[in-house]
Amino acid sequence: MKRILLPTDFSENAWHAIDYARKLFASQECQFFVLNAFQIGSSGLMTKMNRANQTRLFQITKAESEAGLKKAMDRINQEKTNPKHSFKTICMVSTLVNAVAKSAYEEDIDFIVMGTKGATGLKEVFLGSNTVRILKKVTYSPIIVVPDDFKSSKLESILFVTGFEHLHDTFEIRPMANIAKFTGAKIKVLYVGDFADLQPHQVKAKELIHSRLKGIAHEVVNVTGEQSISASIKKAIDDDATIGMVAMIDYWHSFMEKLTHEPVVKKIAFNSKVPFLVMHLFE
Repeated sequence: MKRILLPTDFSENAWHAIDYARKLFASQECQFFVLNAFQIGSSGLMTKMNRANQTRLFQITKAESEAGLKKAMDRINQEKTNPKHSFKTICMVSTLVNAVAKSAYEEDIDFIVMGTKGATGLKEVFLGSNTVRILKKVTYSPIIVVPDDFKSSKLESILFVTGFEHLHDTFEIRPMANIAKFTGAKIKVLYVGDFADLQPHQVKAKELIHSRLKGIAHEVVNVTGEQSISASIKKAIDDDATIGMVAMIDYWHSFMEKLTHEPVVKKIAFNSKVPFLVMHLFE
């Protein structure tokens, strides 16, 4: 059974990510954890009255969080239910980043699925301050970032972007391979650059990717001539209507370090028309 974490601030954008997750994993036995994190501000000098106010504020905020989670569950239950899916709510006093990290670890989460913007409607607020931090801090669960305007459909192909700087172990790309297997999607391995310029270790990585993806329909392609890596990825997605997800291994060395400095990870999360799967390197 897959265990999926769904952070929410009760916005329509967060609901869109929940709906996407239910559709993506429709064929799979899943337990979904719907998480809402909340905080209360400190009143500084903690007098007896301040402590009482803090307690009341905590109780009010916690009640609002629990009410929001109940409303979300009511909405889920009102729609056509999938007998393969079960849901559990988590209400936690914490920052969103810490709540996601704690829940992912304690609940042994297989995937985290979240939107790109929250109740404010500003991507910079939700994504900039939270999602990018989650991508960096939560390194034991793959994360799928869902654009707020993405319309779910059958996943035909996944664009896996790599610099062939690393000999990917099978378990590192397992989240992507697993999605490809149960959806029947093809994996298109994209290298940004000229194959003729590959170093010996990159050539070996390129050769090994075929055995790593054994049993899954896949092809290895490259693009050249674009000014930036992110522009190349965007063009590849724009030019191929079958691509329904872009995937990367998120490691802070070599190729991915260049991506981060561009910063491509953030640019893709902001601008990609399709969901963005971020997996992690285990060292």
